Amino acid sequence: MTSGDIKVMVADDQEIARTGLRMILDAQPGIEVVAEAGDGLRAVELARRLRPDVCLFDIRMPRCDGIEATARLAGPGVADPMAVVVITTFDLDEYVYAALRAGARGFLLKDAGPDLLSQAVRAAARGDALIAPSITARLLAAFAGNGPSGPRAQPIEPLTEREEEILLTVARGRTNNEIADELHISLSTVKSHVASLMTKLGVRNRVEIAMWAYETDRVPR
Repeated sequence: MTSGDIKVMVADDQEIARTGLRMILDAQPGIEVVAEAGDGLRAVELARRLRPDVCLFDIRMPRCDGIEATARLAGPGVADPMAVVVITTFDLDEYVYAALRAGARGFLLKDAGPDLLSQAVRAAARGDALIAPSITARLLAAFAGNGPSGPRAQPIEPLTEREEEILLTVARGRTNNEIADELHISLSTVKSHVASLMTKLGVRNRVEIAMWAYETDRVPR
């Protein structure tokens, strides 16, 4: 491992699954698995001690499931939240929504394949987010009404016309590069607008931007 490698911790109660994930990730340039855990409590303990760049958590684990482990490391109120990607065999919307609400920066199914897995890890490491494309729009649309009770907080400052455009593209799961191509603007401009949206909306990542867009009915149904 070099100093620039993305350090990953894998937590899954099945040893064969941990081994498979380690083999996939260790084969990717610039990614190194530095620890494994077989249950959620051990995962939280190791993560707090080792501070890996990304934690890869299964949903169903003994002693503390992946959603609770995510909340302890990345949830609202955590002073120094860590990057967590949740990966599971269960394509259940309530799991996805709960994981994202708990602070996960990504959600993948275990059949996603090496390319998507490495993309999710890299996205999480740079503060971005990736959700399996097959569930993004369906999830956010279906659960838009299941957020916190009461009206969604409004921006601390009104959004500009361009920010409203960026908001919709983020809500539809577009990457920064795709947004730049679609709106004919530079990548640095996209990043600047996304950062501004996070500040104005009081959210921590683009997944929460997308959830805010759906919950405030910005996205046409």
